[in-house]
Amino acid sequence: MPPFARMMSTPLRRCAASLLGGYAPCGRAKPVPRLPWKLWPLLLWVGASLAFAEAKVYEARVTRVSDGDTLWVQPLPHGRFRKLRLQGIDAPEMCQPGGTASRDALSARVLRQVVTVSERRRDDYGRALVKLQHEGEDVAAFMVRQGHAWSYRWRHSDGPYAREERQARAQRQGLFATAAPEHPRDFRRRHGPCPSPSR
Repeated sequence: MPPFARMMSTPLRRCAASLLGGYAPCGRAKPVPRLPWKLWPLLLWVGASLAFAEAKVYEARVTRVSDGDTLWVQPLPHGRFRKLRLQGIDAPEMCQPGGTASRDALSARVLRQVVTVSERRRDDYGRALVKLQHEGEDVAAFMVRQGHAWSYRWRHSDGPYAREERQARAQRQGLFATAAPEHPRDFRRRHGPCPSPSR
């Protein structure tokens, strides 16, 4: 199934799989023709819109920042702690050049602050993928614009923060002060995951 379909709830994913696969969608009795690939962007837009509409939105206080795109919050007033990942960006690994600066930038922006969380879905590690806002600003956009993260790419898309990344590259901000910073995906492919921090 295309990556965008994972943003949808389980019933929506089944419908998307049905439409793309060419069999009876959403409980219909008769099969329908397979959708042409040119209609996938439309389905992407519909799926993203539905995912946004179904987002769980709440206020929370940031209690810990693990790296440039991962943090812990406590929903207000006294909710259970949750581990979140900023959706749409990819920050450097902590053992990668720029990793510490990325974490420190996110900490300086939101640690111990009250933020608005919009939960979409969960990633393969059980973290909620979220859009985070602080004082009306999209925190992920801030991280990319300051040069502390990349806009998350998949297939032929430059991701949701491509404009902010172009701006950071043009101004040689943060990671982009060097000519060719290594993308975290490539770093993980070459080195594997960072070792767990010592306790």
